[in-house]
Amino acid sequence: MERRIEKFSTNGLTLEYSIMGDGEPIFVMHGGHSNCKEEFGYKALIENGFSIITPSRAGYGGTSKEIGESLSTACEHYMKLLNHLNIKKVHLVAISAGGPSGIYFASKYPEMVFSLTLQSAVTKEWLTPKDKELKAARVLFRPKTEKYTWKLISFMNNLFPRFIFNQMFPSFSKLTHDEAKKMLSKDDVEAIRKMNNRQRSGEGFFIDLAQINEVAIENLQAISCPTLIMHSKHDGSVPLEHPYLAHESIPTSELCLLDTWGHLIWLGKSSKETDEILIKFLKSRTFCIA
Repeated sequence: MERRIEKFSTNGLTLEYSIMGDGEPIFVMHGGHSNCKEEFGYKALIENGFSIITPSRAGYGGTSKEIGESLSTACEHYMKLLNHLNIKKVHLVAISAGGPSGIYFASKYPEMVFSLTLQSAVTKEWLTPKDKELKAARVLFRPKTEKYTWKLISFMNNLFPRFIFNQMFPSFSKLTHDEAKKMLSKDDVEAIRKMNNRQRSGEGFFIDLAQINEVAIENLQAISCPTLIMHSKHDGSVPLEHPYLAHESIPTSELCLLDTWGHLIWLGKSSKETDEILIKFLKSRTFCIA
């Protein structure tokens, strides 16, 4: 898949983004530790005639951390990027820790959002100070050390792909490895290895942790576009309270609980179903590009 990476500057700040494919535009708010080089779910969308614009969210990749001063400021810059690209309307897809960005954008710029899809998305308070995962993340992924953390993870993953997959599995799934065995695909180990080779936290992950608290029930209730909420029944990273809250609060939403093995709904033997559900939703809500 050919990917073009560009940079858009305004008021001395830089927003990095990538563009792939041709057709109706999908604007992707990637998840945590990711950037505009994200790949999960992209192939099927491109093959079905969509284009994908992915900004590196605030503090990730080549995007200025100052853009993440607040969710409001960040979303204003995402809106400016779409104006720069002369794109009037998009299908918005928000993934995992990118959930708050997608929710806020859809609630504040309804005229620009034709549909919203939340995939494994954070929709409310997530990690709290008492959570051991947050305590570990504050050490491993702080801006001054995250580069070395990811270098070590990718180095070990390249040497021992199956071992690292097994070690990381519990962070993605509520199932035991034995329970999930029949749901796993032969390609999952390699997909995780590739993911760990493109991941970086930059300043972005700490910005995410702060911005999660800026999303309110009122933002969810203000969303007026057709909304698809996709979440694995076995997600071990983002609890089911998140999709349930979104579904209860967004008047125009439909909830799709997937029988995938965990948080990464684009992996496993059910990954084709994940693609098909999203594509069916998007194609039933096509629009004319002005």
